[in-house]
Amino acid sequence: MTPETAVAAELGPTRAWWLRVPAVLLSPRSVFFALREDDEDDVAARGEPLLLIILLAGIAAVLATPTAADILDNPEYDALLLAIWAFIAGGIYGAVGYFLIGFSVFFGLRLLGSLGDFRRARQTVGFALVPLAASVLLTLPLRLGLYGGDTFRGGGDDEGLGGSALLGLQLGAAAWSLGLLVVGVRTVHGWGWLRTLGSLAAAAGLLAAIVGVFVLI
Repeated sequence: MTPETAVAAELGPTRAWWLRVPAVLLSPRSVFFALREDDEDDVAARGEPLLLIILLAGIAAVLATPTAADILDNPEYDALLLAIWAFIAGGIYGAVGYFLIGFSVFFGLRLLGSLGDFRRARQTVGFALVPLAASVLLTLPLRLGLYGGDTFRGGGDDEGLGGSALLGLQLGAAAWSLGLLVVGVRTVHGWGWLRTLGSLAAAAGLLAAIVGVFVLI
């Protein structure tokens, strides 16, 4: 039994997986290695942490869209309705992205010879999304604190240099998530860099094709 397994057994699977959510930012390999575990209780314990990650990542995504940038200029929207919209739209964005990106990664992995299942592929994607999910907890309070009533309104101070800096933080979080996905695939499958990057390139190609079809429709 490895030290990681021993600690997880002592804590219980549910608490262990909640602790792995922030741990993936500091020690990603140990977290992704734990995804190799196929015990039913361990797999079930990942459900709630993944749900939170997907929801927050989806909210981060929708709040970065052009629609959100000036949504409060619409007189039908107030702060409460914006929060409800972000929660619902973020949930939809997060769920669709989780399964769509997860399937694309699963396709890329299979193409390069993986025998892993779809569940493990999408859970690898899910835990790689932690930086993006965490970004909304950092950038939203900063945005509200710095710009107050100009937030989510057109022509406000948040469209200047400060707004660009916050966008840079979000893009940095997205890049961090992409890096974690590379580490996750490599760790879960025990592959070298070339095979790992090849599988993700294939996944990116499929994802681009799917998105292109939806855009054309």
